[in-house]
Amino acid sequence: MRASTEESQHTHTGGARREIITFLLLTLGLSSIFYYKIIAAGDLEAAGALLILGLMWCPGVAALITRFAFQRNLRGLGWGLGKPRYLLASYGTPLLYAALAYGLAWLASGGAFFDHEMLGQIAERLDERWGWTFGSDGAVLGVFFLLIATRGMFFNLLFALGEEIGWRGLLVPRLAEVTSYTNTSWISGLIWATWHWPLILVAGYQSGSAAFSLVTFSLMAIAASFIFAWLRLKSGSLWTAVLLHASHNAFIQSFFDRLTTSEGTAQYLVGEFGVVTVAAIALVAWLFWRRRGELAPA
Repeated sequence: MRASTEESQHTHTGGARREIITFLLLTLGLSSIFYYKIIAAGDLEAAGALLILGLMWCPGVAALITRFAFQRNLRGLGWGLGKPRYLLASYGTPLLYAALAYGLAWLASGGAFFDHEMLGQIAERLDERWGWTFGSDGAVLGVFFLLIATRGMFFNLLFALGEEIGWRGLLVPRLAEVTSYTNTSWISGLIWATWHWPLILVAGYQSGSAAFSLVTFSLMAIAASFIFAWLRLKSGSLWTAVLLHASHNAFIQSFFDRLTTSEGTAQYLVGEFGVVTVAAIALVAWLFWRRRGELAPA
């Protein structure tokens, strides 16, 4: 009986590894098409960001093809919503580490990093579009935050879903079947970071220099993957990763980045390539890692 169980386990592990390899090869092949088009265009926003949308859906399409090829259905990717508390944690966690990073940077600079001119432009746009007028900067900031936290999330969800069907829908659960949560987190994080490297190196997706951005973004992606993996494995839901990814992009890229100057040392401290942002995410990731014992063994 024991030999039969070990043989079955070995067969299952081998199947998971083959599925992972197939998924990664398909992702590379599909992504290469969009890497080429984006690099040739020389602009991440080329074609109205449709090329970026296509690139972000490459892991998802690769996962769907892989899953259907191996088991002739699309089950097992975490389509259920799971418990609301994990969805809420996924939405709120990026706001927590973003507020920590940018808050520290704004305070440490004596407010010099905060872009008051941009806040004024946002107020003007809100007035032009909807006829809203504001009596204070605080009111503008509050309304802008609410718009990003609600309306702005829908756009980001569409983009994030494509990536997360692949990275956390298929890759993380299959890795968790063959190795520990810790290994699953850093391996999936390194793969996720590497997938961004062509954009950082030759497509202008960087801050400061390409070498600096390559290091800091990779560290950020690996640290964040401990959060992504914990929530995905604990909840059993793909949607925790989708929400986490969309919330990260909305609050960092659309809210805090727009209100922070990109000149001087600020570009090295905050944003997706900033060392303070990396530190804040790593701190939160460590808190999740400490709770690894709560995850069920594969």
